Amino acid sequence: MDLTIPNEMNSLRYNPLAMPRRKSPEDLSADELRQLLIEKQRSARRERIEHFKNTGRVVSIAPDVASAPFDKSSPTPVVDTPEENAGIESILRGRHRITDRILLGVEILAVVGLVGVLLSGLGMLRDLNREVASALNPSTATPTPLIMAVVLPEGHTPPDAQGNTQPNEAEIPPNLLPIVQSLANLPLPTPGPDQAIRIEIPALTVDAPVVQGDGWDQLKKGVAQHIGSANPGQSGNVVLSAHNDVYGELFRNLDKLQPGDQVILYTDQRQYVYIVDRTEIVAPTAVEVMASTGTPSITLISCYPYLVDKQRIVVFARLQN
Repeated sequence: MDLTIPNEMNSLRYNPLAMPRRKSPEDLSADELRQLLIEKQRSARRERIEHFKNTGRVVSIAPDVASAPFDKSSPTPVVDTPEENAGIESILRGRHRITDRILLGVEILAVVGLVGVLLSGLGMLRDLNREVASALNPSTATPTPLIMAVVLPEGHTPPDAQGNTQPNEAEIPPNLLPIVQSLANLPLPTPGPDQAIRIEIPALTVDAPVVQGDGWDQLKKGVAQHIGSANPGQSGNVVLSAHNDVYGELFRNLDKLQPGDQVILYTDQRQYVYIVDRTEIVAPTAVEVMASTGTPSITLISCYPYLVDKQRIVVFARLQN
């Protein structure tokens, strides 16, 4: 057997131009290996920089390793040109400045908002403390408002020969009559130990029960206390009324009281002595005599004169010290 290889085949096998062969790492020289490593590092570095630029992140730019061959006498590689590095750094610095300004603006707004919240909270706390102090200070307390009437209580027509009488609606202005009728339906206060239950006027030999409310039905039962007026001994005005010529004539002789006379009110717990100051004759519409006072006082009201009942007699007294 002829094992001679034809010349054409020999030419094809050994001609590197006709059949190029990739070198293995073992066949590369040290310079070629170093150059291959630099190219791979540079490609990876550029990919990272491009990624950081696209995402707006700031990176520190290190010199690129050049693709030029190494100087065998020095391990330091050739770097990219300063112009290229400066351009990349300028872009990243610009984005960095914009981000810093946005963050600074957000921080300033947050600080301003926090200061506003703190100032608002301090103002609310100051107002709350002022309200609490005002509520705890007895000197600033105001008396319970008196439920004012259109006319003074106890108004009635003079009794006839049989002693019959009725509320005197003629003394009420027609346009205010519905108000008077609505006040007559006010609920009575819940009984309590501080309410007046009895009145005594030694100078007139009066000793009678005190009922809550001064409507027509209550005035039939005794001396009536106006709803909303003060309780005995309290700072304010205790407003009491009674008939003078019907239903026991309890206040018939109010005009005989003199300054210095006593009016004694009783509760379930104790008694309170008031001293008469003065007496006045007023019109039925003089409701200002029922106004609350800043000191413990009492006001006694009845029709006047006897069996005529066109006016009111009012006796003022103050709590004995």
